[in-house]
Amino acid sequence: MPERSLKFCMVSTFYPPYNFGGDGIYIHRLSNELARRGHHVDVVHCEDAYSVMQPGGVTGTYANHPNVNVHRLKSPASFMSPLLTQQTGAPVFKRKKLKRLLEEGEYDVIHFHNMSLIGITALSYGGGKAVKLYTTHEHWLLCPMHVLWKFGREVCDKKSCTMCTIAGGRPPQLWRHTSLLEKMVRHVDCFISPSRFTLAKHIDSGLNIPMRHIPYFLPRVEEGVETESASDPSNSGKSDRPFFLFVGRLEKIKGVQNLLPVFRGRPDYDLIIAGDGEYRQSLEDLASGAPNIKFLGRVDQRQLRQLYRRSIAVVVPSICYETFGIIIIEAFSVKTPVIVNNLGALPEVVEDSGGGLVYSGPDELTAAMDRLASEPGLRGKLGISGHDAYLKYWDEDAHMAQYMGLVREMQKKHGASNAHQN
Repeated sequence: MPERSLKFCMVSTFYPPYNFGGDGIYIHRLSNELARRGHHVDVVHCEDAYSVMQPGGVTGTYANHPNVNVHRLKSPASFMSPLLTQQTGAPVFKRKKLKRLLEEGEYDVIHFHNMSLIGITALSYGGGKAVKLYTTHEHWLLCPMHVLWKFGREVCDKKSCTMCTIAGGRPPQLWRHTSLLEKMVRHVDCFISPSRFTLAKHIDSGLNIPMRHIPYFLPRVEEGVETESASDPSNSGKSDRPFFLFVGRLEKIKGVQNLLPVFRGRPDYDLIIAGDGEYRQSLEDLASGAPNIKFLGRVDQRQLRQLYRRSIAVVVPSICYETFGIIIIEAFSVKTPVIVNNLGALPEVVEDSGGGLVYSGPDELTAAMDRLASEPGLRGKLGISGHDAYLKYWDEDAHMAQYMGLVREMQKKHGASNAHQN
């Protein structure tokens, strides 16, 4: 029996193409997967927030299913709107439109995501029948800097939020010194964490919230629809040389700077870096004179999958507390193993899959690289294990079974609660 069509609203600061990181990509995938399954999805995001952080405008395009309708919040106050939201926790200039959308939309599910420049008070908006969910894509509920990265130099194990925020070039958030957060989280029926690690971080912090572990997903790509191309960056130059791959935003917390001396010492391997970001120039300066370290910049998805396929392994060297590591399952989807730093949620994904190796320090990283380069049987075995786990845990069917199961569970609780009140 087909599932009844539901009406969803996704609320987030960012949504592609007005987007920087993995949270917006996940929301786009989830919204369009729900739409493909017959549901109707409204997306509400803040255009002003993106414009303040990226004055040059959007790059690239993202298609949406006809069942997906996007609402962009924009205020004549321009940069003052996200600034006041950051300070007060309220969507000051956008409150009226946002509140009207959520309360008149007759939604079955309101799913909150990155609320940093939408405002924590928006959790209280919405009709009484709607199930409310919230996905912790980052550690923003715990950390005004989002990533538990203290003073721009180390993971945070003891809070110094005001000084850390100032050191990070942002104004301290006044609302975090009130009880607003504790009051607003009560409006959410269930919080979703992409990893057990992140779930534990939130609970151990003392935040008393109902929370469920549902990992991210990657839509399947049909075998045979992709072909090698002469325009594939990995086919240019020394394409016959063995290479390891890094994929992601080029920021200090992603740890690429720690890979550079390792590859300087191993000129027999290439390191291909696919991605861009504010730290790229610094990384290129650090890599100067090392011809085996190559920066490709942004790479489209088809070419990126070819890079994944051809690499010995994907290296994930993050030095912050990642909440999941979507790059890992992108590698697994094409049977490529990973080598991950022993921090945050990264080892958890490898442990669940058996699809890679975990390292602590440069010596263990080099040993892992040598093993995979010299033992093709091991590379193949790990790649198959990762792919099997991807199909079991992290493709669209596995994800939607868990997600819709949670929605149905929360709907039943709402029904029981309403019956009790009547």
